[in-house]
Amino acid sequence: MPHLTVHALESDLAGRESELIAALTDAVVAVYGEWAREIAEVRLVGVPAGRWGIGGKQAEDPAPSVTFGVKDIAFTRPDSDRIVARLISGVTDAIAGVVGERVRPRVAVDLVSMPTGRSGVGGVVITS
Repeated sequence: MPHLTVHALESDLAGRESELIAALTDAVVAVYGEWAREIAEVRLVGVPAGRWGIGGKQAEDPAPSVTFGVKDIAFTRPDSDRIVARLISGVTDAIAGVVGERVRPRVAVDLVSMPTGRSGVGGVVITS
């Protein structure tokens, strides 16, 4: 199950939540296929201005950052380099398309591997 957690300034998210969730889900589907639409989970975390720091100082205009949890098998496939590149570019395109091009050069996307058997839903370990 792909999980995306986006941290962004509250002002960048306000009124754009539905559009951003749809665009990020579409980015996942573009790589994995239509089957992923129903299980893609997007969490938007709005950070108030002044509560984001870079280099020990308050950031004036931080770009969104994304933590994208994927199964570790995505990194062991022969085409993993291409998949990683498509996920990162697709997520960046989705954010820039909704929030604005000004953030594109600074959008951070971290793909985080989840080994099989190391996550669960509803109190049950996922084994596939």
